[in-house]
Amino acid sequence: MSEHDPVHDPAHGTEAEGIEPAGPEAPQLPDFEDNPLVPLVPDDPDAAEVDAIVAASQGDDETDAAVPAEARGTSELARVYSALLSRQGETQVERRLDATERACQLLGDVHMSAPVVMLTGTNGKSSTVRMVDRILSAAGLRVGRFTSPHLHRVTERIAVDGEEVSERVFVDAYDATAPILEMVDAELVAAGRPKLTFFEALTVLAFAIFAEAPVDVMVIEVGMGGEWDSTNVADAAVCGFAPIGYDHQAYLGDTLTEIAVTKAGILNRSIDPTPAPDPVAVIAAQDEEAAEALAAQTAERDVPAVWAGQNFGLRGRERAVDGQLIDVQGLYAGYPDLFLPLHGEHQADNAALAIAMCEAFLADADKPLNGEIVAEGLSQVTSPGRAEILRTEPTILVDGAHNPAAAQVLADTIGEAFDFEFVVAVVAMFADKDPHGVLEYVHRFADRIVVSEALSPRALEHGALAAAAAEWFDPEDVTDTPDLNAALMAAIDLVNSQDSPHAGIVVTGSLLTVAEARTLLGKGGIQ
Repeated sequence: MSEHDPVHDPAHGTEAEGIEPAGPEAPQLPDFEDNPLVPLVPDDPDAAEVDAIVAASQGDDETDAAVPAEARGTSELARVYSALLSRQGETQVERRLDATERACQLLGDVHMSAPVVMLTGTNGKSSTVRMVDRILSAAGLRVGRFTSPHLHRVTERIAVDGEEVSERVFVDAYDATAPILEMVDAELVAAGRPKLTFFEALTVLAFAIFAEAPVDVMVIEVGMGGEWDSTNVADAAVCGFAPIGYDHQAYLGDTLTEIAVTKAGILNRSIDPTPAPDPVAVIAAQDEEAAEALAAQTAERDVPAVWAGQNFGLRGRERAVDGQLIDVQGLYAGYPDLFLPLHGEHQADNAALAIAMCEAFLADADKPLNGEIVAEGLSQVTSPGRAEILRTEPTILVDGAHNPAAAQVLADTIGEAFDFEFVVAVVAMFADKDPHGVLEYVHRFADRIVVSEALSPRALEHGALAAAAAEWFDPEDVTDTPDLNAALMAAIDLVNSQDSPHAGIVVTGSLLTVAEARTLLGKGGIQ
């Protein structure tokens, strides 16, 4: 089968190459004349602080500015981003769907413009969604992808054809949808309820962009939880579950059962009549408690479920240059000798989950996915900020591990994929996270630790993090620095003092920490 052959979609009874948008036709976004570029301004409100730190270390030569142009936005994007940021933030969620649904309906049911593949879970969501995107694109579908959070630009969250949408598309779509957002805001305020939040508004914007493109399928990463996450206004034909662990307990609950039950809410049908009446649950390997909860939830809704280790999974893998070769048993076929340009067993497991999700959407027992399509898709996968190497000599690796489960995965990945003889960890975290849970695993791979403080009001103060680190490392092995620029300089000095070709630096603790490190190291672009 060639990439141009139509692919049967059992979830929708269509040929994938000819999928027609479901629901009413989306409104046309107005054409805008391109404005001339104006001087670059920060897309991130903290970017000015980054500039100040970098300028102090690099001097005043404008040609050496460490915050690259591609990590910034025009004044138009800054205007839109500022408007979004004026809304209730991502960590102040509203447990509701009706507000997002109302905006989507007023825009012409944009959340119904194409079939949906959705993924919830705790760790590995963004990487897996990127894999699903690439495989479905290789199969000839036009894919809209929505992920969170972003590293450098808010536009990173919304992609069409595997590429981040342009600033022009993002700005024009916002300006077209803003009157509707304001209308819904007014209705909410009149009812004594909070306005649309940042994430609710961004979700509406993503659906509007996908409807306008238009796309054949929307691949959606749930923001937080599932049941009341704004993405859940769309009824997904395929509901994926990445590994579930502890995170956001203030909203999701203190037990894995509570967390799993909330995430299983993506199995609910929010639309009547629903465009996806027969969803399929595709479930990665889970902790026993989470697995029992998910099994109960799928049974309660009479939703068929396929499980890693029972219906699909990883059969084998081996290290390769710049990644690994993996052998996956899918739902309907085996897929040997797949090159995955990402490190770690967790990414191989993510790939198996992604393949099974794509099979559930496109294939069946009589017509499995073409192995060449799967290979092509996986070979193109990138996952910025996840075990990503930014520099060599010395090697500087960044990973957004922000909870114990992710830190454990990072420790395992470093142990198996890298031949470091000496490692300096650079760590900055948020105050609402578990520093000791993360440091337990950082201690397993790092010889020295340099603590710092993220550029965020939510940051854990560097002195407090240093005190926590001293409980895991000898005091003389802990270096306390006030900002990430100073931390990187200290880490480089420590590594260079070893005179070893196998010494490295690992920057971790949060995706914001990773984003700042990428910016300081001149890697502000995202692919």
